[in-house]
Amino acid sequence: MRLSRPKARRDEERILPLINIVFLLLIFFMIAGRLSAGDPFQVTPPNSMSEAMPQSRDVMILMGAEGQFALDGAVMPKDAVLERLERQIADGTDLALHLKTDGAASAQLVVDFMAELRKAGFQELTLLTVPGG
Repeated sequence: MRLSRPKARRDEERILPLINIVFLLLIFFMIAGRLSAGDPFQVTPPNSMSEAMPQSRDVMILMGAEGQFALDGAVMPKDAVLERLERQIADGTDLALHLKTDGAASAQLVVDFMAELRKAGFQELTLLTVPGG
């Protein structure tokens, strides 16, 4: 009598290394999957009719609905943001400013901040919005 080895066992031996590799890749991408840091606080930009995207992102300023500020992801008071930007412009650094404000922020607060930036020496500012109707 001849007993043959079951075929199912051979298939398991072939697929087991593949399962291990897929599992390791899954773990790797779960750990290394964070590509960029999120905003330090929730900001919902206002809607815009323009659909043009900014060309560069040198300096990102966030303005929250309650008047909180962040410069390149670091939360700080408005005076510290202005001071750091003035220092950078005094060093001769050519900066492209991008302002991302909350849609619920007071328009007067945004305009006042933009006037302070102009007084500090910045002539160009991109106000980031989301396309809307």
